[in-house]
Amino acid sequence: MLSFAPPELLVSHPALTKMNTALLRTVILLSLTIACKLATAGPQTSTAGPAPSDTAMDMNMMMREPGFHLYGWVETGITGNFDSPNDHQNFGRLFDDRSNEPLLNQFILTAERVPDPKAGFDWGFKGQFLYGSDARYLHSTGLLDLTTTDTVQPDITEAWVLTHFPITNTANGLDLKLGKYGTSIGEEMTDPSMNAFYSHSYIFNFGAPFNATGLLATFYAQTWLDVSAGLTRGVNVTFDDPNDSVSFYGGAVVRCCKDKLCCAAMVHAGPENPNDNHNYRYLSDFTLTWKPNDRFTAITDVNYAYEEAFDARGYGVAQYFTYALNDCCSIGTRLEVWRDEEGFFVAQFASNNDFIHFERGDDTAFDPRTVGGGRTTYGAVTVGLTIKPHVPKPLTGLMIRPELRYDSSLNNTHPFNDSQDSHMLTAGVDAIISF
Repeated sequence: MLSFAPPELLVSHPALTKMNTALLRTVILLSLTIACKLATAGPQTSTAGPAPSDTAMDMNMMMREPGFHLYGWVETGITGNFDSPNDHQNFGRLFDDRSNEPLLNQFILTAERVPDPKAGFDWGFKGQFLYGSDARYLHSTGLLDLTTTDTVQPDITEAWVLTHFPITNTANGLDLKLGKYGTSIGEEMTDPSMNAFYSHSYIFNFGAPFNATGLLATFYAQTWLDVSAGLTRGVNVTFDDPNDSVSFYGGAVVRCCKDKLCCAAMVHAGPENPNDNHNYRYLSDFTLTWKPNDRFTAITDVNYAYEEAFDARGYGVAQYFTYALNDCCSIGTRLEVWRDEEGFFVAQFASNNDFIHFERGDDTAFDPRTVGGGRTTYGAVTVGLTIKPHVPKPLTGLMIRPELRYDSSLNNTHPFNDSQDSHMLTAGVDAIISF
């Protein structure tokens, strides 16, 4: 495990900070103006796809119509830190980690063939290329993970093939997937359009894997029950496994009450530390989604993580509420408490490749600003809007998501803002253009 040291404060750049803060305020004010206009408008037909957070009701909702599809999106955003820390880091964040600095989070190109379950035996595939700052954390070991030290990096986020087998007396037979794919542990996902907020929860950042490589079987047993089980090479591992051991990934999804209520229980378990194939890391999650009508959604995400090698535990809960004002505008809030019992999980990674070096177990010198938060109970409150204006073809959607977030140490440690503060206030906004 990396031993985190106190940060070495750097000299800030007041002119750059003022410029970026002014830009952030302008974008947020513009977003709020658009939101107010859309909120008072009459019902309209949205072109931006399903509402964020609704996908937790059924993973099949994320699948496109059967056949071949070529699509993508561009996501860019900025997170303003009201304290303008000298290390330019928003502690505890990964994908919005840079304070007062615009980021090209994702430029995505995807080629996908979706199988048709009604056709009997069928097949599919998905290949997805990413270029953006999110790649720093979405890399899997051994696959384009050390190609550059730049903030914006390339990655292959998904590359898999799938075969569908029809089985009588089941809801939808059996799918076998082989390759690299995104995991579904917890409410949030790496596809930004599936989330209610620009920033991510502590659960997503530190209590769940981002991707896995291996074989996954999904059995659609009944209309109300899906069961998944498979073997992976480990958390965020593709070709270069630091301990040459396999892990288990699987769980179940149960639906009831005419699909108004859904619960998902998932776990990833196996050795994850370099040169250690005995001690397991357990990442488990239970998500309960209640959608009583088309406008309101409540989601409870309960998370537990345990690392045997260091007897380290992390656990917590995140509560989401979203309400659709109309087809083009929704409001949401996220309340979260997450405990890092031994200071093992939560950190900031200042250098662009510090995170992947840490995952690989490389013997390298880390940036002195790469630090952990110690034994801390984190609390966070996020409120935001999802705005989906109409866009002309060939674009297929536009999402603008301004948010205000307050993070706090509930046991009076000081992990935020140059390791000097027990709290942090940020305002962020991103835009996602799909095509």
